[in-house]
Parts: sequence; C-alpha cells; structure tokens
Amino acid sequence: MSGSCLFVQPIRATTLPLSKHLIPKQLTRHSTTTKINLITSFSLYKPIYLTRCCSKDPFVAVDDNKYVNKQVISLTPRLYDYVLSNVREPQVLRELREETAKLHGSKMQVSPDQAQLLAMLVQILGANRCLEIGVYTGYSSLAVALALPESGRLVACERDDKALEVARRFYERAGVLHKVVIKHGLAIDTLNSLLSNGEEGTYDFAFIDAEKNMYMEYFELLLKLVRVGGVIVVDNVLWYGRVADPLVNDSKTVSIRNFNRAVFEDERVSISLVPIGDGMTICRKR
Repeated sequence: MSGSCLFVQPIRATTLPLSKHLIPKQLTRHSTTTKINLITSFSLYKPIYLTRCCSKDPFVAVDDNKYVNKQVISLTPRLYDYVLSNVREPQVLRELREETAKLHGSKMQVSPDQAQLLAMLVQILGANRCLEIGVYTGYSSLAVALALPESGRLVACERDDKALEVARRFYERAGVLHKVVIKHGLAIDTLNSLLSNGEEGTYDFAFIDAEKNMYMEYFELLLKLVRVGGVIVVDNVLWYGRVADPLVNDSKTVSIRNFNRAVFEDERVSISLVPIGDGMTICRKR
C-alpha cells in the first residue's frame, strides 16, 4: 500500500455501493496523510471506515459500532480473477460459458463461482429431484445436472426456445440430457402442473433466476413442491446494488426489494443472503 490514501467527501450512506462507477466520483486524493483508515460521518448512519490506497486494492467498508471492526471487502477485478482461478469449472461448462458470452443477454448467465456453489449445495443435500426456473442457455442447470446422480432429475423451465436449443445441445454434449426434463413455456404453468400431478413435497432443490416481478409467486409454489429440509436458491437479490439505493424505485428493483423483505420475515424458511455474483439467497424449508 502507498503512504497516501483517499479522503472521502461526505455523501449519503444509502448511495454507497462501492462500485468502480460511483466511488471515484466521491473520492479525492490528499497528499499529506499517511493514515490507512479514514473516518467520515454520514447523515443517515453511524461512522463508516473506508479504506483504499490504490485502485487495485479492495475497498473495506465497516460500520465500526455495528459490526465490531469486522472488515468486509468488496471484490476488485484482480481479486475476482483470483476467486475465479480457484473455481473448478468443467471443460463443458467453460465451453458453454464462452459460447453464451457471444449472445445477446449473456449477462443473465450465472458466474462460474455461483454455478460451483449451486452444484455443491445439490451434492451436500444428496439431491435427486431439482427444479430450475429460468434456464437461459443452461449454464447453471448443466452444473446442477452434472452434480446429480445418474437417477437424478432436473425440471428445467424456460420460455426462450432459442436459448433452450443451446442448453439442449450442451446437455447432450455433457451426457446429462437423460437427467433433464425440459419445460418450454411459462414457469408458473409448469409449477402448477407439477402440483396438480401430486408432486408436492417431492423436490430437494430449486433455483430461481427468471422474471424478477414474479419471484414471490415462484417462491410460494416452490415452497409447496420442495420437501422439508430442501433448499430454494434465489438469484439477483442484490440487483446490481440498486436494492440498497432509496433513489432507485423502478418496478424490478421494488419487486426484488419487497421479495427480500418478505423472505427475511418468512418463518417457514431459514435464510442466508450470500454476496456472490449479483447476490443469492439460500432458503432452507423448515
């Protein structure tokens, strides 16, 4: 670290997503200081420590009184590269990721570290029956299918037929097509159909990564389909940091914000919001 650090201009604490887009506009260099940790006060919250001594270093944002000096870092590109270098990504997943990167809407694909977490959850659960709402080109569902036993079953719901063509091709290439039941159409219809067929409480694991304004409806139906002790994982719960900004109130952000609050207050599940990718909430049905 260098000897000079960055002072923080007073800004609203609620507009403090530590992103490469926002922070540089809020910081100015002071050449005389040799301190690493600088304290500034915000009008809405208690003092927060900010640390940054060069553009390659991660930020540290700590509410001193609330979190007892626990340092929580944000990922810089260099640090995230290190994270990804420690992800065990199968070759077929890497090929799918690279092909998807060329397509419109590729940002909908989960990151490799997210996919690895999903696969591990499936393995820890010993899951045999899984559901995915929002498949896109199949990166996350392929990671899950690879983790399932030969007798496993994944119901994959997607309404984009062109994206499903890519997913099907890679299921076949990976040798897991026999594990995947592809449902082309509206996920709500598929979930209601499964319930009508008497499949309530028969699934071990579910992943939601589809229309944000439908999260609550998906969640309620999946709570019926997933067994007690089963897990539901929900993607994009941080929504690019917008959920924490009170000045952002578009329909998708409000929907996710309301969903997060509802799940937080829902005693039917145990939860953990994990800041991986765009944020994932892991819910275990009680």
